[in-house]
Amino acid sequence: MTPRVRQVIAHEDYTLTLTFSNGEIRRFDMRPYLDYPVFQALRNSALFKLARPAHGTVTWPPEIDFAPETLYLDSLPCEHQTAA
Repeated sequence: MTPRVRQVIAHEDYTLTLTFSNGEIRRFDMRPYLDYPVFQALRNSALFKLARPAHGTVTWPPEIDFAPETLYLDSLPCEHQTAA
C-alpha cells in the first residue's frame, strides 16, 4: 500500500515537501504538472501555498487534489530527514 501524506509544505519554487505515513520526508516537483488544465490555477502562488493534507493526499481549494501514489512514486527522498 502506498504511504499516505500526513503533512505538506508548499514552497515558492512550486515544490512540495511531503511527510508520509511511513515517516519518509520527500520532495515533489509540481512544475511539470502546471500545464495540465486541472492544475493551471495552481500557477497562482498564493493558491499553491494553500496546499493541505487531506484523506492521505494533498488538496487545494476549491476541489483540486493529487493522486497519493504519484506524489510518493514521483517524489525524491529528502536526505537525512525522517519524521519523528
